[in-house]
Amino acid sequence: MGNKTRIFMYYLRWFYMNDIIAISLQRYRFNDGEEQMEKIIYHGSDHIILKPEYGKGNFSNDYGRGFYCTESIMLAKEWACAKNTDGYANQYRLHMDQLSLLNLNESKYHILNWLAVLTRYRSYWQQKSIAEEAKEYLQKHFFVDISQYDVVTGYRADDSYFSFAQDFVSGLISFQKLSEAIRLGKLGEQIVLKSEKAFQQLKFIGYEVADAEEYYIKKTEREREARKEYRRNKKGNANINDLFMLDIMREGIQNGDARLSI
Repeated sequence: MGNKTRIFMYYLRWFYMNDIIAISLQRYRFNDGEEQMEKIIYHGSDHIILKPEYGKGNFSNDYGRGFYCTESIMLAKEWACAKNTDGYANQYRLHMDQLSLLNLNESKYHILNWLAVLTRYRSYWQQKSIAEEAKEYLQKHFFVDISQYDVVTGYRADDSYFSFAQDFVSGLISFQKLSEAIRLGKLGEQIVLKSEKAFQQLKFIGYEVADAEEYYIKKTEREREARKEYRRNKKGNANINDLFMLDIMREGIQNGDARLSI
């Protein structure tokens, strides 16, 4: 047990030394040889939330109704100040053992899996005919049923990145350009509690105040830089092998195609 404890402490110290703000505070406790995992997560809000309620929230969010969190306290503070007002980064401990977990950023998934989920739940999409056909194709061939999981981890589609996704679905940019925009955009992962069981294993442990003068500016600067980088990449020459939404539909591309693994 002593060796395992030392390894864990070194792991946390390495993260702090490298100034990683999305610190995955995964604590391992060993009781009678059993390993139990806990994760520290944050929820940005304009008020303190002592006990999140299951069944609340907007169905039209990225992954439907749920409690949206992040492992980054800095990102939570940005979300808390989204309307240019002060807010709070609520801090929770989530007991992960016995929860079913889906991580859409694992290597066995790709951007189209994430996008298929997004097209199912996000309500506003361009009404062009190709966009409607593309949404149907994505959901038929790439959709991952998240309803069977307690916790879902994946990218967060804020306004800028949602517009990038719409450009791809409408045939304006390639799969490669979309993937590059998502990778370079420093979106960070969001962790969504979906089931009543997950809510029962969540415990409020504190909060930090988010100052809008600091974190609203950081949020707008990050989004401005993302749009700037996206416009620069969008103007770049397309490779002859780049895949557009029409190519994917015409060729009947599905999960397992090597061209999606980039």
